[in-house]
Amino acid sequence: MDKTPLNSWHHDHKARMVDFAGWEMPVLYNSIVDEHLAVRKAVGLFDISHMGRLEFRGPAAEDFLNQILTNDATKLKAGDIRYSLVCRPDGGILDDVLIYRLCDRWVLVVNASNREKIVAWINQQSGFRDVDFEDQTHSTAMIAVQGPSSVKLMHRLTGQDLSAMKYYSGQDLQYSGTAGLVSRTGYTGEDGFELTVPAADALRIWQSLMDLGEESCIAAAGLGCRDTLRLEAAMPLYGHELTESIDPLTAGLGFAVRLQKSDFIGKQAILTVQKNQPPQVRIGMVLDGRRIAREETPVMADGRVIGRVTSGTFSPTLQQTIAMAYVDRTYSAPGQEVQVDLRGTQVAARVTSLPFYKRSDG
Repeated sequence: MDKTPLNSWHHDHKARMVDFAGWEMPVLYNSIVDEHLAVRKAVGLFDISHMGRLEFRGPAAEDFLNQILTNDATKLKAGDIRYSLVCRPDGGILDDVLIYRLCDRWVLVVNASNREKIVAWINQQSGFRDVDFEDQTHSTAMIAVQGPSSVKLMHRLTGQDLSAMKYYSGQDLQYSGTAGLVSRTGYTGEDGFELTVPAADALRIWQSLMDLGEESCIAAAGLGCRDTLRLEAAMPLYGHELTESIDPLTAGLGFAVRLQKSDFIGKQAILTVQKNQPPQVRIGMVLDGRRIAREETPVMADGRVIGRVTSGTFSPTLQQTIAMAYVDRTYSAPGQEVQVDLRGTQVAARVTSLPFYKRSDG
């Protein structure tokens, strides 16, 4: 397995380590619930160095990225970050990504499970040879600082007040003697930042954050609570809500698709989906009781299967059992009564608006 630059710290602090997309990653240090609540109430620190970080430079980079992304790269100004999708010609989602527009370069952050696939795929696209490309995943580290106390903690680390940074913006920044990249982004539904630093500086930066965050009740947080946090915020996870057989409109991600821009890979297929309307859509459900509906659990209505669960959990914040699913469009309205088939037991559930959780200032 690949190891992040923080691997030894995780082992030293007794993290439970798992294989995630070929990387040895911490799933938890103490308790998923405790780490989850620390992010919601104070601040949590995540090692997300397994995420792919791909850099593009040169005058042809903008046009090339605009060709492979569903969002419109030409509309971005220096410092802008946008959520986007990379699609096949048939509209199937290859990955969901963040695109950073910086003064002198572009950065594409991709899912760990898809990095090698995306690198191979972009190598095959017309115009790739005209851009300067570097996969910086192994030469850098990425750390997520998430939670209500994240602005205060970042001020302590950098000596700069980052409260004025817009959500989904990024900039180069000197902090703790390191030249790095900071963005106001995250995958938890909370305010927060993501830092990209040279791999050699990662352990020092991580430990500085842990030390500086002690009075804010900081917690190192693993993949376990990262999943429960993103599910409460209804953020899709590749391999669950998103696959190559699902298009952006079915997934409810039309906000990340600019169909009015010049041609991009998958545009014609997505236009067809828009015209015909997808037969199934992504929905949220609240279940009765505490039993969790896992992936592929059937969703029922009127005595028949109308869809399948993609992700489910018991929400530590809301103290409810929640799930996301794809169901027939006619059963997707909030308030719709459905059932989930939990190993032969029909459990009542109700369709609800997404996200399940939204921070008070978000």
